[in-house]
Amino acid sequence: MPRSITIAIWLILALAVIVPLTAASLSPLLAWRDPVYIAAGFAGIAALALMLFQPLLATAYLPGLNSATGRYIHKITGCALVVMLLAHVGGLWVTSPPDVIDALLFVSPTPFSLWGVIAMWCVFLTAALALARRGLRLQPRLWRSSHRGLAAIIVSTSVLHAMLIEGTMGLLSKSVLCVMVVVATATALFNRKRHK
Repeated sequence: MPRSITIAIWLILALAVIVPLTAASLSPLLAWRDPVYIAAGFAGIAALALMLFQPLLATAYLPGLNSATGRYIHKITGCALVVMLLAHVGGLWVTSPPDVIDALLFVSPTPFSLWGVIAMWCVFLTAALALARRGLRLQPRLWRSSHRGLAAIIVSTSVLHAMLIEGTMGLLSKSVLCVMVVVATATALFNRKRHK
């Protein structure tokens, strides 16, 4: 791949992450927010950004990275995604336990909470399966199909969660990031099925 295209791809990916983070940091909605709440919000944005890279790393679509390196980084970013989710939910718990309890019990009046909780549990389930994969002696085909199925649920519910929130991320930058996450995931899933 020509060097110019490689640079362009990495630049586009970087902007897809930097622009929403910058928009959120400049949002007037942060003016009276508690620092823990702000950190929780940024952890959520970081988690969404990591979802853009996960399918690209798993399928070796990122220029400059071979398959083995991509899969290795995919595991690391998967761990980082779990940490960001824990920080996101933990920070919200510190600032408003009743809201988090309502969300976890699926009785929250805010529709975005439902999708966020579904995404969270699917991320945790994916991480648990990855850790227990050898102990459970999961067949490769079963592992791949369950991993891909969970990834599809995680991305779709996370995007719904993000788009329904009227928060600090700008609508345009948030929409672009969400579209890129969906396209990257759909492309990876489709091509994996095609070359099975």
